[in-house]
Amino acid sequence: MSQNAVSDYDSTLDVCPKRAYVTFLAGNGDYVKGVAGLAKGLRKAKSLYPLVVAVLPDVPEEHREILRSQGCIVREIEPVYPPENQTQFAMAYYVINYSKLRIWEFVEYEKMIYLDGDIQVFDNIDHLFDLADGYFYAVMDCFCEQTWSSSPQYKIGYCQQCPEKVKWPVEMGSPPPLYFNAGMFVYEPNLLTYHDLLETLKVTPPTSFAEQDFLNMFFREIYKPIPPVYNLVLALLWRHPENVDLDKVKVVHYCAAGSKPWRYTGKEENMEREDIKLLVKKWWDIYEDESLDYKNATMAEPGKLGSLISTFTEDGVVNHQRIAPSAA
Repeated sequence: MSQNAVSDYDSTLDVCPKRAYVTFLAGNGDYVKGVAGLAKGLRKAKSLYPLVVAVLPDVPEEHREILRSQGCIVREIEPVYPPENQTQFAMAYYVINYSKLRIWEFVEYEKMIYLDGDIQVFDNIDHLFDLADGYFYAVMDCFCEQTWSSSPQYKIGYCQQCPEKVKWPVEMGSPPPLYFNAGMFVYEPNLLTYHDLLETLKVTPPTSFAEQDFLNMFFREIYKPIPPVYNLVLALLWRHPENVDLDKVKVVHYCAAGSKPWRYTGKEENMEREDIKLLVKKWWDIYEDESLDYKNATMAEPGKLGSLISTFTEDGVVNHQRIAPSAA
């Protein structure tokens, strides 16, 4: 390459928007499978941008190497803890998710799309980076599952996914503000925002849904909903099927009990549904497709990466088998 060509290439890099996907990983369990699968899904969807993995110090080097081998950028972060009190979280592990707040510190990127490790991308969503700056974009959540039983929405049968079915009672005042699922969102890293997030957390009592509640409170004024195709929470399949067209869904969030593809048994409620089986199979098809492995890994030692990942289960126990459903 000539010197002029090099200069042209460098200047192109300078003007290109600095964008990336980002996810979060903690501990030595089997979520590394989800993140590795996400990296392969983004590759299959031909995304132009890298996947950054924010890892806590307790993520073992072996797992970090798996992620690097899949082309991920691994960034260690320190844990963030909420103020101490007796809050009962909807799920015990939610408390560690406050550490997600560290990703606002990744200011080498101008805009990022956050994706949980139990999410898979089945179609290109790079266009979301072009959404107008200054807002927080995410998909509205559903309040119809038992995990929301302590919320006023659940108690009266109200859900923002279908507000016309059960009207918000006048005697309860104004309807609650729109509430998003924090498993996927589009945001802009910023050190001032990062500082404000951590300072606000210090004086904000934790609530049942941990960082999701906190982010909803913090970004309430600039939140803009985007369609469910960008974060299909599986409960929508049986709670609001009229709002779902699986053929158009780009991002699937395997957050329902029993739906994690790498742990799937089909025994939990709703997990024997044919649409669930189809979505779990689609995840496995990507995860097991060696052609989607990051080229440096497959060129160096073909086959090693897949066998290494497959040995991990939630408890770190070696497991050489998995159950994948057949999709009718």
